[in-house]
Amino acid sequence: MKNQQTPTGGVFHAILAVLSYALTFRRLQSAMQDMAARAIALGYQEICFTEHMDLHYPASKECPEDMFLLNTDSYLYDLLRAREKFGEQINIKFGVELGLQPDYLKEISDYARSYDFDFIIGSTHVVQHQDPAFPSYYEGISTEEGYRAYFNEILTSIRSFTNFDIYGHIDYVIRYSKTKDLNYCYGQYADIFDPIIETLIANGKGIEINTAGLDKGLKEQHPCTEFIRQYRKKGGEIITVGSDAHRPEDIGRHFDHAADVLKECGFSYYCTFEKRVPAFHKL
Repeated sequence: MKNQQTPTGGVFHAILAVLSYALTFRRLQSAMQDMAARAIALGYQEICFTEHMDLHYPASKECPEDMFLLNTDSYLYDLLRAREKFGEQINIKFGVELGLQPDYLKEISDYARSYDFDFIIGSTHVVQHQDPAFPSYYEGISTEEGYRAYFNEILTSIRSFTNFDIYGHIDYVIRYSKTKDLNYCYGQYADIFDPIIETLIANGKGIEINTAGLDKGLKEQHPCTEFIRQYRKKGGEIITVGSDAHRPEDIGRHFDHAADVLKECGFSYYCTFEKRVPAFHKL
């Protein structure tokens, strides 16, 4: 597959994350339009923006309290402006990445119902008020303990919260540890991964191939290939592909690799969403 084209002529659509960073960085209206223009130049038929909303993200010296508190009205306004400009060239969809924390699921659920999203990614960035992206997360615990705490947080969240479509970058935690994925494998965490997969499938939820892991010093994408294989083996059908692009030049990166992984794991298609309903596209 070259760019978005697969050997059978299917088309990879772009699913992107574009972060506004609330008050920390100046949000330029042109940023979303630059992303859309880049996707058009690459030949994509559609693009779904998934801004990050993480209620009660813990404040630290690295991140202000409102770092991931999304101004959704402003975000939607920018998206509608992009549709006005590019709507005849590309289908621009309205998505969000919801950071889940078990203590705030009622508040998160109320937010998810407040807008007519096309696509909701559930994700975990915070474990017991700490983000694994920062070294303080591992203070006083081993790498395996840190990983297990993160995966158990996902399991707790998805057993109580279902207003999402797919779960994003399920093994995000490995990006930021000192050893990354050096000694990491599915089998080591199968006692948690198996029930995560079974819960997702039972609730009709999918998973995401997030290719950003390949640019974070990892050997594989998120999640690891064996997780994807087990999801398919256990009956999982819904899978999306996202480049987690924060810049126009990152759109669609490593999608050739993602197509190979999909086929290796037994998939002959990938999914996109509109109005929270999956569409299946042949590879």
